[in-house]
Amino acid sequence: MIMKEQVLQAMREAGKPVSAGDVTKALGADRKEVDKAFAELKKEGAIVSPVRCKWEPAK
Repeated sequence: MIMKEQVLQAMREAGKPVSAGDVTKALGADRKEVDKAFAELKKEGAIVSPVRCKWEPAK
């Protein structure tokens, strides 16, 4: 599974808006890789920010 898919899955499992740090801890991944996945997901419109610095999958 590629990092973008792992990030989205972790967000869905959290069931609430999460930060990149939360996802990094949940996946045990490198923060730079998670940040890169976040940037790509934001560009694609796959994630949205309901509150500052927290993200969740777009509906």
